Order: sequence, then C-alpha cells, then structure tokens
Amino acid sequence: MFFLAFMARAARTLFASLSSALLIAASVPDLAKAQDVRDGAQRIAVISAFAPELEILKGDLRDRSELSANGVHFTTGSLEGHRVVLFLSGISVVNAAMTAQLALDRFSIDRIVFSGIAGGVDPSLGIGDVAVTERWGQYLEMLFAREVDGGWATMPFFEYPYGNFGMMFPRSVTVLRAGADGPETRFWFPVDEALLEAARSAADSVTLARCTADGRCLDRPPRIAVGGSGVSGGAFVDNAAFRTWVFETFDARLLDMESAAVAHVAYANDVPFVAVRSLADLAGGGSGANQMETFLDLAAGNAAAVVKAMLREMPGRP
Repeated sequence: MFFLAFMARAARTLFASLSSALLIAASVPDLAKAQDVRDGAQRIAVISAFAPELEILKGDLRDRSELSANGVHFTTGSLEGHRVVLFLSGISVVNAAMTAQLALDRFSIDRIVFSGIAGGVDPSLGIGDVAVTERWGQYLEMLFAREVDGGWATMPFFEYPYGNFGMMFPRSVTVLRAGADGPETRFWFPVDEALLEAARSAADSVTLARCTADGRCLDRPPRIAVGGSGVSGGAFVDNAAFRTWVFETFDARLLDMESAAVAHVAYANDVPFVAVRSLADLAGGGSGANQMETFLDLAAGNAAAVVKAMLREMPGRP
C-alpha cells in the first residue's frame, strides 16, 4: 500500500515538473524576441537623454516600429530620408555608455548623433544657442587629492593634463579598442569630421526658436556654434565659480552628463559620432535662479531642429 502511494506521489511530482518545464520552454522564444533584438538594417542612432527631447524627433518619424532590449525601448523608422533608431540614453555617464553599447550590439549602426540640452559655460553663448563641438572630454574623471602642508599631493600613476579645482584634479581615461596594441590613455574623444561638416552646412538653413510656448522670450535670437570643446560628467552644475574654472581650464563651450560617455563608446567601436546640444541654462552663470525648467522645451526643440537639418545634409539617403 505504501509503495502504491509513493508511486502515485512520484508520478504527480514528475507530471508537475514536466508541466513547469514545458511552460518555461514555451515562454523562452517570446522572452528572447522581447529582449534580444537583432536588426540588420543599417541605421543612424539618434539618442536623447530624456523623454521631452526624444518625443520631438519621434513626431517626425515615418514607418515607425517599437522594439525593446534590457528594458531600453528602441524606435526604428525613417527620419529626413535616413533609416534611424531612436532611444533614450538615460541621464548620467553610466546610463549613456550602457545604452549606447547596447544599441551597437543589437543594431547595424553606422553613425551616432546625440540630441539634447546642456549647460553653457562659454560666456559668448546664451540660452537657446546650439553648440556642436569637435571633441568631448570626461572632465569629472578625477583624483580627489590629499591635502598636505597647504597644498595637494597627487598620485604618480595617473596622468593629469589639466589644472585642478581645489582638491579636484582631472585625469585622463584608459580606452580599449579593436586593432590597438594595448590600452590607450586619452582625455579627448574626437567628433567625426564629416558629421561636423554636416552641422556647418545645416547652420544656415535652421531658424532657432527664441520664445517658449507660453511667450517667454530670450534677449537675442539663438545661434548655432560649430567647433570647440564640450565636457561631460556625473554632476548637474549650477555654480558660477566652477563654471568659470571649466571654461578656463578646458576651453569648453558647454557641459552635460552624457555626450563624452557616448563619444568614448563610439571611439572604442570605431563608429562616427557627433553631439548636438542646446543650452537650457548657464550652469550657474546667470544673474538669477537657474532657468533650465523655463527653457528646457525651447532648447530641446532647437537641438532637434539642428539634428534634422544635419540629417538632410548627410550622405547615404536612400
């Protein structure tokens, strides 16, 4: 009797295990389809840091399709005659690097264009202006130095190409890339010259917005500035003294929290890159309170307008 009861329990257990295994197996293809996107069409990646920036570009997208991988949503389609994939980098250098590499691993991307807002540090630029710089550096890769005898003690195994801000000493980063003999130490990551030329060509064809939807207007018409340097790091900057140091130390036109990280990934993967950033605030350089919330939509729209004009200038339209 005991043996029969035991066999009955064993059979029920085996049946339950087989049923669970079949259910799991049945779910795997759907999970793989949702999480392991592979797209063979050659595309330009157009990236923004957060939703208000990206939605402007999505509004002009044709033949739109939605995909996802690792929780990141990708939108494919056609924009200004080019096949593109649009997605959010997320705010911060880590998010930007992860999502850029995720896209490169899953799509056939031949160029990367970043569209978004930034904080201005060049006194010659104002809110609403669009800057397309020729190089990007990660200025908050730093040594926080030990204070000794009224000075600072740096560590000998880092490279310090620029002057310090108090205890903060900027340092270069190490890069690995295919075909290199070994790790490379560098501070600046270059923008692709052909993409920069597209920005120069597009500059004369774009009229940038001067007023917000609710009628708040800038003191002067915004302009497009091509060239110079941009820096990125994991801090939102709203400090006049630090802003001045960034401008004087790196000859930077603007700062943000993503572009240099994507430039780093693009360089490591040998993919042409450019970032189009419109100033939503002055990183602490204004006379009153920070104005990012006031001019975010205007700046995002100006950046998107320049990106679309650049796409029209780029070769490779079908």
